[in-house]
Amino acid sequence: MDATQRTDNEQAKLWNGLAGRAWVEAQELLDPMFKPFEDLLVEAVSAESGGRVLDVGCGTGSTTLAVARKLGAKGRCVGIDISEPMITAARGRAERESAPPSFLCADAQRHAFEPASFDTIISRFGVMFFDDSVRAFANLRRAARDGAELRFVAWRSAMENPFMTTAERAAAPLLPNLPARRPDAPGQFAFADQRRVHTLLEESGWAEIDIRPIDVTCTLPEKDLVRYLSQLGPVGLLLQQADDRTRTQVIETVRAAFEPYVHGAEVRYTAACFRVDARAPSASA
Repeated sequence: MDATQRTDNEQAKLWNGLAGRAWVEAQELLDPMFKPFEDLLVEAVSAESGGRVLDVGCGTGSTTLAVARKLGAKGRCVGIDISEPMITAARGRAERESAPPSFLCADAQRHAFEPASFDTIISRFGVMFFDDSVRAFANLRRAARDGAELRFVAWRSAMENPFMTTAERAAAPLLPNLPARRPDAPGQFAFADQRRVHTLLEESGWAEIDIRPIDVTCTLPEKDLVRYLSQLGPVGLLLQQADDRTRTQVIETVRAAFEPYVHGAEVRYTAACFRVDARAPSASA
């Protein structure tokens, strides 16, 4: 087995296991927190542009559903994700919609999309997990019609997003098995290098590439902070398997480390991200 296959299997195992189930359980907490990013993506979609939309790494489907509501019967929206638990949750949510989107449990890097079948491709934090990003975006380019728009949101660096690494830094002395983040490896901060992102999009056939840093204020209720830190991320995954004594000690330590972000009944932080736009050039261009 080669290194690429190992990486791919790691992502499939992660998102079809504890991580995927944790995101499903925290869906009603995460969707409002990331609503500003959802709005940025929905803004890029219109029925006038063709109305066929693909949401990559759609998770439990919040953004896909929002796009489907905007387009109504005039559009067709498809969400794709590698996580069976999250796609199952998304399909359950879609059943309650008047113009429901459809969902695929598949790897967008390898899935055989119908060529030129989408007018817009979007993603909310869903494109940083490919083991071969050029291959993935080339596959998405084939799925896009000439002139189609690509818009996604990705995190900038860990250094610029201290909220996202607070739990790991605080818990590290108590959790010796806490995995270290690997720069440029598939994961949350894989697209931290703006030049690298531009290059991989260019190499995969996209044009008119525009990468803009954005700083977005995100919030969650203080009453949900312990749930957030004890379920999600590397620390949350380890705590799901920890003994009661370790779990209690880590939660107390980590909760104290989040105090600078607590403002009364609200937890508030700045999400440092990139908004990335590109276009599929025509074959004759």
